[in-house]
Amino acid sequence: MSRPRSQAEYLARLVPPSVAGLNRRSLLAGAAGAGALLGTGLLAGCGDSDSGSGGDAKSVSVGSNQSDPKPKDVVAKVMDGFKTSSGVTVNINTVDHNTFQENINNYLQGKPDDVFTWFAGYRMRFFAAKGLAGDLSDVWGKLDGYSDAFKKASTGDDGKQYFVPASYYPWAVFYRKSVWQQRGYEVPKTLDDLNTLGAQMKKDGLNPIAFADKDGWPAMGTFDILNLRINGYQFHIDLMAGKEAWTSDKVKKVFDTWAGLLPLHQPDSLGRTWQEAAQSLQQKKSGMYLLGLFVGQQFSGADLEDLDFFTFPEIDSTIGAKALDAPIDGYMMARKPKSKDAAQKLLTYLGSKEAADITVKNDPSTLVANSGADTGAYTALQKKAAELVGSATEIAQFLDRDTRPDFASTVMIPALQQFIKDPKDIGGLLTSIENQKKSIFTS
Repeated sequence: MSRPRSQAEYLARLVPPSVAGLNRRSLLAGAAGAGALLGTGLLAGCGDSDSGSGGDAKSVSVGSNQSDPKPKDVVAKVMDGFKTSSGVTVNINTVDHNTFQENINNYLQGKPDDVFTWFAGYRMRFFAAKGLAGDLSDVWGKLDGYSDAFKKASTGDDGKQYFVPASYYPWAVFYRKSVWQQRGYEVPKTLDDLNTLGAQMKKDGLNPIAFADKDGWPAMGTFDILNLRINGYQFHIDLMAGKEAWTSDKVKKVFDTWAGLLPLHQPDSLGRTWQEAAQSLQQKKSGMYLLGLFVGQQFSGADLEDLDFFTFPEIDSTIGAKALDAPIDGYMMARKPKSKDAAQKLLTYLGSKEAADITVKNDPSTLVANSGADTGAYTALQKKAAELVGSATEIAQFLDRDTRPDFASTVMIPALQQFIKDPKDIGGLLTSIENQKKSIFTS
């Protein structure tokens, strides 16, 4: 599982409306900028763009953006499992999130690794359409345990598959059970309940809602859930697609509502990383935190067992509280890997029950995509997260995955940060967003 670490990643995050929505009990399941670091070899892969077959079938290279300690360790264990079962050695090229996402476009046009970590939906389709990814239709012919929704999220515009899903994670409001039991807090069912709870948490000396937006992306999750609760799933997706006006009363209501909630948010968020905000929850200094399931990476032992969550409460009773964000991560193959056979063999393994079982045993902060996995090893938190996703009526990916990468990175990141800094001029902010949207979506 992965989340970006800096604003630069947003040039690489996309998912189109056409693959974003699924029915109940199903899961839905960019290009980057300059490649200056390629010259240093920091993101230089081992593959050969001028070859595509043959090569050393006893080894395969993987470009991984899983640079945080826990995900990195899990990837290593999965690759060890592949080596044990196949005899093929995996050379992992782990690169910091920022570097990986900032240079992915040039990386894929150069000599990428045979297999690389990436994301489902449009961001996969983007590189497939550019001819920078290998066809995995043959691999999918050997896979079991995936719903049609996962396959759809792995399919390019030409109907071929280019992606193997590995994990996914819902966004929700996390809290520590012990703190809530001690204080007598109850899960809020409505926005009024949330405001009342937040006011009580303030009286009790807590930051009601942990919050961080130094890296640009966390605030997108807050916008997403408010828009989904206030205006519904379809409006949210249409807004992300450039089909609705940011100056509409519907969007203004989202920001007005958010402005009302900002006093409950941890102050000085633009100077704080998501990990630091998570630590305030871990240290019992904050009462709640809206984030993805990966927040569990900042907890361990008894603290992790103390972690729980609820879905963001209802705002409009006619819309309800069943929609949510649940992004998918996985693997792709280079256009011309040095050994196509070895690469496809690895990807088949990465999509297997065996690989999923290894992930389940070693990472309590994600959910595996393969339904055949032994989820008996899931923690209580993981089981609840899987149930949450299963009960959702609509599932979006995330703002940066549901819209154009240039719009997400160059418009929405600074706009949301400006709003957090000064929430008073909502009208002027939305006019600016709309004007930039028109320029970008008509270009």
